[in-house]
Amino acid sequence: MLSRQGDITLAYQLTLPEIFTLSDKDYEALHQTWLKAIRLLPVHTILHKQDWFMQATYQSDFSDPDSSFLSKCSERYFNERPYLDHQCYLFLTKRARGQHSASPLSSSLIRSGIVPNQTIDTRELQTFIDKAGQFFKILEDSTYFQAHRLNTPDLIGTTDSPGLIERYCFLLHKDQPPMIRDIELLDELKIGDLHTQLFTLADIEDMPSLCGPRTNYDKYSTDKTKFSVSLAAPLGLLLNCNHIYNQYLLIEDAQQTIKKLESKRLRLQSLSAYSRENSLSRDAVNQFLNEAISQQRLPIKAHYNILAWTDNKSEEKEIRNNISAALAQMDARAKQESVTAPQIFFAGVPGGAAYLPASETFDIFAEQASCFFIQETNYRTSLSPIGLRLGDRISGLPQHVDISDEFLARGITSSRNKFLLSGSGAGKSFFCNHYLRSYFERGAHCVVVDVGHSYRGLCELVNGYYFTYSENDPIKFNPFFIGEEGLDTERKESIKTLLLALWKKEDESFTRSEYISLSSALQAYLDYLKANPTVFPCFNTFYEFLQETFMVALRKEGIKEKDFDIDNFLYVLKPYYRGGEYDYLLNARENLNLLEQPFIVFELDNIKENAILFSTTTIIITQLFISKMRKLKGIRKIILIEEAWKAIAKQGMAEYIRYLFKTVRKFFGEAVVVTQEVDDIISSPIVKDAIINNSDCKILLDQSKYINKFDRIQELLGLTDKEKTLILSMNKANDPTKKYKEVFISLGGVISKVYRTEVSLEEYLTYTTEEREKMQVQEYTKRYGSIKRGISMLAAEMRQNATPSPVRA
Repeated sequence: MLSRQGDITLAYQLTLPEIFTLSDKDYEALHQTWLKAIRLLPVHTILHKQDWFMQATYQSDFSDPDSSFLSKCSERYFNERPYLDHQCYLFLTKRARGQHSASPLSSSLIRSGIVPNQTIDTRELQTFIDKAGQFFKILEDSTYFQAHRLNTPDLIGTTDSPGLIERYCFLLHKDQPPMIRDIELLDELKIGDLHTQLFTLADIEDMPSLCGPRTNYDKYSTDKTKFSVSLAAPLGLLLNCNHIYNQYLLIEDAQQTIKKLESKRLRLQSLSAYSRENSLSRDAVNQFLNEAISQQRLPIKAHYNILAWTDNKSEEKEIRNNISAALAQMDARAKQESVTAPQIFFAGVPGGAAYLPASETFDIFAEQASCFFIQETNYRTSLSPIGLRLGDRISGLPQHVDISDEFLARGITSSRNKFLLSGSGAGKSFFCNHYLRSYFERGAHCVVVDVGHSYRGLCELVNGYYFTYSENDPIKFNPFFIGEEGLDTERKESIKTLLLALWKKEDESFTRSEYISLSSALQAYLDYLKANPTVFPCFNTFYEFLQETFMVALRKEGIKEKDFDIDNFLYVLKPYYRGGEYDYLLNARENLNLLEQPFIVFELDNIKENAILFSTTTIIITQLFISKMRKLKGIRKIILIEEAWKAIAKQGMAEYIRYLFKTVRKFFGEAVVVTQEVDDIISSPIVKDAIINNSDCKILLDQSKYINKFDRIQELLGLTDKEKTLILSMNKANDPTKKYKEVFISLGGVISKVYRTEVSLEEYLTYTTEEREKMQVQEYTKRYGSIKRGISMLAAEMRQNATPSPVRA
């Protein structure tokens, strides 16, 4: 861009780090990055950083006809959710040679003239472009920033969308169509029907006495941790109104600046005897000069302003109070501009920084000046096809969050496994329901092992298989069911493993001849089924085949009892045959095709104390998931084990869990273990060594109960101090008008964030683990014929009756 007086401006859009994700060390690194970049800029350069914060609403997408019932409910729930949209722009302006600092009277608003006949020196232009390139290279190399050079349509717009210049002049949102608004400069700066207020930080007296790249955010801090945000964060996303925050740094000749200040110091010295103010000013200038020389500081000039607006004049006082409060948090004091407001406003036009009046700037070092930059932006949503919907911490704006594939592809994680730690009542099952439902809808096969009936509602909604035990409906399987794919070697091996486990005790071994005999019996049974297609494959018919056919064959072959005692085998397994105590266990006639069923829940609460039922079920589970891992090519497989992992580990399944966590990644799978007691981590070598070490994704919910012993958890999980601060900040300042709980997610110890787990009422009723609410859902399901319709009617009734929404944890 080229101004009327020959100033050259390069314009960029800057992508900043996400808010509430940086530590004190990160802010220090950001600060040093800015300093390195600023020191590269040539003399007479103006750095103009412009941050736009505009109120917007989330626009839901209802166009997908294949979206699920709960997805549609979520879209309706978040539709038009208000949030503050943020864009950051950075302009580097090279002032024309011979041009001096602007004054209010030299503004082109009141100065007539034509475009100066100035020849552009191409070498000087190229040098400036090269310096700008180096400036942004330093920013991008820090990995905190990404820069994008704005082109002509970005600046001047098109017939369908306004450019940045037009947007600034008429205060248009990026999605608004182009329009022209009248600009009034009389009693107030008014743009169309928008009432504006302009506040400046343009005097050193108004600045805080101390500043740094970070400050404490008390809402998220604890007695043991201090939560960091940037110094200027109160003027950014934390200031909820339409506003633009302009930050100007004027790079001048340092030697000339020091020379002028030396002259000013001498003048003040000569006048110091006449007033105490002159004496104090002399000391301040002298201190500034000493610091500039002794510490090699870069003296520059700076200016900051906040332009806020509203279309409702009655809101002006509230905005004024909010901005004053935000500045007070920085220990700064704002001046509301009126006389020079038009000139300052005009200097904010992209490319117009050189018109900033010199009287509105003050001397400062680059080290302090860069502390007042906005350093953070909104959370960024993932473009990955897999993930789940969570919300940001400020407004709950929906974010698509991939905690499996994206960071694996980037090398940040090495597996998709997850370890979830949560205290009782913190919402672990709720979060897991949300995670499983999201991944299931994107084609994943989910196997859940639970001990608390936390997944029944979701399982019923997605037409999954739910295996549980009750007196009226005991748990039952059918490992002999063949299906269309037939029994491959792996399925045969799993059946033999099950039969041996039922026949022999844990401390009993089997001989080679016994194993071969079982293999022969199974193969003969499969041949028998082929020859007799009317026979239903199950343990009953297998047992009868052994009694009536296979035993006779053994006798003919002369197999001795010491090689294979079939009588003992049949006697020990008789309880599982028709009329036996466990005749239901291996003879199911429904929920048979487990391999192709994408959502299966094994509820072990009622059988965890029954050695026979529990051991049989765990063998079925392990063999099922291994079968899914190896056979379902290109399909994501998830096994989620809640508190049941403790019981499974005790039943000799420790090696399986260890194997699972080390190898599941090779089969496009992810293993998830959920626990709630801190002592579980400490006392179990399986969790400590196998699970935690092979889980690059760590998920923690509210840990406030363990704040005094969190150092031990931090050490065991290998969490950084930054992650500890994030974890202990959860649920400390939740929005009182919304019902939700927060969740911490760490990916490889590199990417760590806290999100809201906020869902629609229908999703809540699907996930709830509260007994009273579950019974309500069951009652409405019976009344309206399906769980989907039951939940819809119950949610509608709750909204109609204005029942306070339950906590959506």
